[in-house]
Amino acid sequence: MAALSIGIAGAGLLGRLLAWRLSRAGHRVTVFDPAPGPAPGFDGTGAAGFTAAGMLSPLAELDNATPALAAQGWRAIGLWQAITQALDAPSLLRRRGSLMLAHRSDLGAAQRVLARLETAPAGFPTPQPLAGAELAELEPALQAGHAWLLPDEGQVDTVATLEALHRQARGVAWRWGRRVAEVSPGRLACNDGEVLAFDLAIDVRGAGARPALPVRGVRGETVWLRLEQHGLTRPVRLLHPRHRVYLVPRSADLLILGASEVESEDRSPVSLKSAVELMSAAHSVMPALAEARIERLDRNLRPALPDNEPRIEAGDGLLRLNGLFRHGWLLAPALVEDALAPLALPTLEAVA
Repeated sequence: MAALSIGIAGAGLLGRLLAWRLSRAGHRVTVFDPAPGPAPGFDGTGAAGFTAAGMLSPLAELDNATPALAAQGWRAIGLWQAITQALDAPSLLRRRGSLMLAHRSDLGAAQRVLARLETAPAGFPTPQPLAGAELAELEPALQAGHAWLLPDEGQVDTVATLEALHRQARGVAWRWGRRVAEVSPGRLACNDGEVLAFDLAIDVRGAGARPALPVRGVRGETVWLRLEQHGLTRPVRLLHPRHRVYLVPRSADLLILGASEVESEDRSPVSLKSAVELMSAAHSVMPALAEARIERLDRNLRPALPDNEPRIEAGDGLLRLNGLFRHGWLLAPALVEDALAPLALPTLEAVA
């Protein structure tokens, strides 16, 4: 296939993956984004991918996702392995499984989640119940009345991966500070009136841009906690009747604490109520967090469609990808591969 000129609207996770992927295949790629530059801002207005903790949990996502989506997420973990290898940064991905925890009083809520996990497609691992001594041996920093190990799930360092994708998308023209107002076949129209022509126009703008899809913003909130040698080595989900709380180790002294979803398009700072509830829930299963220092409170809006499923729309000279909801990092590489398949490009493995 001859090299194409490709314009991409949006430089978040999907935009950077596509730019890196397409430039490696020899295409001429230009990316437009209203952000002032590639670095994260942590102000609630930039790319939502920077705010996310980066859990790769296809089995756990069966709590509120379809088996087909979970299978796509499982395939995506293998693609992330190929991507991080190609970026010469395999340490960006860790795959040691994840944990689900529940207090004794919350066993009913946990059992409802476990029942939904039984819908996993063939070939998925099954949750492994852990006795107290087994949890203590696996993750000494944790305590809970009930625990389950989800084998082979993983996590990706979101900030470092986004930075690496930008840095290694060689030959890509990045047009920072440029907001795209409209994307149509072979055409990107910027809000300053400039119209640019391409062989292929790709729209991966998020909730802030209001692309030509019924996208709504779903608020996610995170607390960055600094605790030297905290000891946690796996992502953790706390099964609770009211809260969906996760805790993800980013490094030996940094953890990301978050709430999976809040149905709101509010971009204001994290409220005291949210912060207290999140931190209290995390402290209840990891007592050492009492001495953690709050490094950052962050929030952002993730783009979601009415059915909370991702969507690919492809036509002559136009490709739209959107609606990753809370599954952005889990699904992104698989969604990119599925969207590019009709273009007959080499696979990730072939270009790695």
